[in-house]
Amino acid sequence: MTEIKILKIGGSVLTDKTRLESAKMDAIERICAEVANYRRGLILVHGAGSFGHIHAKNFSLTEKFSPEGVLETHRSVVKLNGLLVEGLRVCGASPVPIHPLSSTLLRDGRIDLMEVGPVVEMVDRGLLPVLHGDVAMDRRRGAGIVSGDQLVTHLARALRPKLVALGTAADGVIFNGEVLAAVRSEDLPRIWSQLGGSDGVDVTGGMRGKIRELLDLADAGVSSRIFNAERPGMIERVLGGERGGTAVEGRA
Repeated sequence: MTEIKILKIGGSVLTDKTRLESAKMDAIERICAEVANYRRGLILVHGAGSFGHIHAKNFSLTEKFSPEGVLETHRSVVKLNGLLVEGLRVCGASPVPIHPLSSTLLRDGRIDLMEVGPVVEMVDRGLLPVLHGDVAMDRRRGAGIVSGDQLVTHLARALRPKLVALGTAADGVIFNGEVLAAVRSEDLPRIWSQLGGSDGVDVTGGMRGKIRELLDLADAGVSSRIFNAERPGMIERVLGGERGGTAVEGRA
């Protein structure tokens, strides 16, 4: 199996989360160019931003089953995914979209079933799988939201990648005005009150939800890194091994 790295780009980097379906095209084009320079062994996950969260909130998808909400939320996130896939193709990569609605099953909002074999085969064949936050069917609730962060942790547990990196609109985890070099589970009570939500509409918990996901992953033996993907060149540097941002690590 090809050595794998998992990169997630947050919806706040790709979209204006305060305005429905508002893509930041300059950012998308730059990010696609940076990602396309890393040609092999990469899995890309991206957040839904204003292409998913606003629809999900309007239809109360985290609270009740809505057939119309499932359709409209999925239609919306597929639009953003299409922009990324096309941008990567133009930049010379070989992207393929993977839509969680068709490949993932939840139970009480958590991934219960997701086949990773096709993803591995894509990577081994030189393709770039592009997954995204999405609505997904839920065994108990009917439907729910599967965040990009949850997709990252599920894939990382299954594949044990060399690198897990999450590009956000912040330099890392900020505490008392400073970027923390590392965060562990035992740090959570101390820093929790300063962990923010998200600018704009977010139904998946913002930075707090992200940190919970990544700390659980770290305690399972897979560390990750949060960095600022709005800074030009940072994606390439982090994929190249630079230790920027905040490392999320297992218990000391």
